[in-house]
Amino acid sequence: MRFKDQAVIVTGAGYGIGKQIALAFGREGAHVVLAARSTEKMEGVAEELRGMGTRPVVFPLDVRFEDQVKGLVDKTLAEFGKVDVLVNNAGIAGPTKLARDISGEEWIESMDVNLNGAFYCAKYVSTPMIEAKRGNIVNIGSVASRIGYPLRTPYAASKWGMVGLSHSLAAELGPYGIRVNAILPGPIRGERFDRVVAARAEAEGKNFEEQMEEYTGMVPLRRLVGEDEVADTVTYIASDGASGVTGQAFTVCGGFRMQ
Repeated sequence: MRFKDQAVIVTGAGYGIGKQIALAFGREGAHVVLAARSTEKMEGVAEELRGMGTRPVVFPLDVRFEDQVKGLVDKTLAEFGKVDVLVNNAGIAGPTKLARDISGEEWIESMDVNLNGAFYCAKYVSTPMIEAKRGNIVNIGSVASRIGYPLRTPYAASKWGMVGLSHSLAAELGPYGIRVNAILPGPIRGERFDRVVAARAEAEGKNFEEQMEEYTGMVPLRRLVGEDEVADTVTYIASDGASGVTGQAFTVCGGFRMQ
């Protein structure tokens, strides 16, 4: 029970990686604040967490809006009096198009959700963490922040930004005992990645099976990593077992390399 009675905020917690991260912390005894736009899905996650004997909180949130993020942190402090861990997981895939065909609105939306929202969350949890002289921030980026990613420029740019955000926050907050790291998943089994594959297949004139086989062929393990494997990495990085680790970005991708 590495996180017994700790207060953990997970954004984008309604499904996929966010859901698995929330459940992983719950199994370790944490009280998880679930924050996302998908309220109905979060209620299902909360029910699972209650079954583990923890006290989850469901908070409807659109990370693009700073006032909503402040409300999330205020609610967490009102419920638990602290924030031990923040997991910035909220994100969108963005458009699958050539850069010259992407609208300004599409670019801004990707930045707002994937990068600006993470900044707002980190901004507002930093004060209570500094007062406590401890805390962990884990930013969920992407292996796209290590490569050039044609047809996914806004997504890649926002995820490169997440790495820079993580390094800078680690330098600022380290003197207060706060650790900040990034986890960079690659192709992950699940419905979200299925949508990514389908969009890329359409853009490149391929069928879904061909596109999925192409992605899998770029993974040395010859399989897609599971959402639970990402969640296990997150809980380790946020645990005392990684107490000397900050300002780092770890890929969880099966060795994925884009051709």
